[in-house]
Amino acid sequence: MYRYFTFALGLAVILPLTQESGVAQTQANNTTAGKQTYSPPRTGDGKPDLQGVWANNNATPLQRPKVLEGRAFLTPEEVTALKAKANELFNGQSDAAFGDMVYETVFANVRGTKSGFTQEDGVGGYESLWMVQRDWDNRTSLITDPKDGRIPPMTPAAQKIAAADAAANQAERTGHGTPATGPEDRPLGERCITSGSPHMGAGYNSYFQIAQSPNSIAILAEMMHDVRMIRLDGSPHPPSNVQLWLGDSRGHWEGDTLVVDTTNYLPGVFRKFSTDKLHVVEKFTRTGDDVVQWEITIDDPGAWTKPWTAMIPLRRSKDPIFEYACHEDNYGLYNILAGARAEEKH
Repeated sequence: MYRYFTFALGLAVILPLTQESGVAQTQANNTTAGKQTYSPPRTGDGKPDLQGVWANNNATPLQRPKVLEGRAFLTPEEVTALKAKANELFNGQSDAAFGDMVYETVFANVRGTKSGFTQEDGVGGYESLWMVQRDWDNRTSLITDPKDGRIPPMTPAAQKIAAADAAANQAERTGHGTPATGPEDRPLGERCITSGSPHMGAGYNSYFQIAQSPNSIAILAEMMHDVRMIRLDGSPHPPSNVQLWLGDSRGHWEGDTLVVDTTNYLPGVFRKFSTDKLHVVEKFTRTGDDVVQWEITIDDPGAWTKPWTAMIPLRRSKDPIFEYACHEDNYGLYNILAGARAEEKH
């Protein structure tokens, strides 16, 4: 089920994105400063209360666009211009944009290197009325380390997998490739198995519900109805030959921050080229009544040449988690494979 949001048209004047950023004063930065002064509500055992529904609807892209190289922050005027253009482009009457495409499209329109947005950009099928309004701040990337805001280079093995996947996708889009010989060859998400963990996608079923007890924490992801169980009992990870779709998560408290250590992943779950060496450390810090700062460090020496870290501010939502109805009666996967077999006969 998709979320509907009616966008108000922005009235701000659109300004060129050329100025250098001054002092960063955004919600994202205020949450960091708030860690020093904010006193979160407590559960019965005295720990910070993280329970509730939290949304990741950030417009900030995961990686810093190359056109913004060297700039970690935008000016307030630039952020105002982006918000106004986003309201103009995605007002419920236009095509939908997913992921970082929202930021990229809005940014290009404000700079004047692009005009408007259509499904020809590679989306298709949805109107923007199905999408939520994005949260804008002045950061130019979610990635905080490395300092350039970019994911480090992939290893040769990961590059090979990524290149093969890109070639297969291109062949499929142009009708010159066989989608799959069996369901096992299709992506995990398409097969309704999992959306992976940590799930960092924004603006599309990107809500989480947290339930908390003294010995464990459960995080339900709206996307693909994945549930992560995080043990707080001090027990160790299982042997490395035990591999799970969402990995094995063990948590502990460092002051008011929940630290979650996850290993034992199946290969290709976080990204198609992630490996069984994937090690994820997450930090959840409630920095305001309506904000949980979610810091994620990805360390997979089989996929990337060095670790990288992103920070996503999760916002409290009054909306409930909706059912994610994936492949009702599984007709979607059946039709994909049936269409491929029919195509092979011609």
